[in-house]
Amino acid sequence: MAKGGFHGAPSMGGGNMGQLLQQAQKMQREVERVQEEVKNAVIEATSGGGVVKVALGGDHLLKSITIDPQAVDPTDVEMLQDLIAAAFNEASRKLEEFSSSRMNEVTGGVRMPF
Repeated sequence: MAKGGFHGAPSMGGGNMGQLLQQAQKMQREVERVQEEVKNAVIEATSGGGVVKVALGGDHLLKSITIDPQAVDPTDVEMLQDLIAAAFNEASRKLEEFSSSRMNEVTGGVRMPF
């Protein structure tokens, strides 16, 4: 047998495992903090050049809607409906972008099981 021989797989060592566990716990706390931050966020979006404005909470609930009186045309209700939908959809897209961005800052883009 050659000098030195086979010594088996390298040891993980208790210290390394403990450090890895601490890092995972720290990341989990950070993820929970960011989740709470996102939940409490309010994202705003407008449509129609600002005549319709919505505020969407991080919990995906509509917090408020503001409609400029000039956007209200009783003969064209469909236009107002479209403006409201567009503003809501934009706020929803912005919320997803905000949430993903904040979470990626913590996890480095890795999806976490918690």
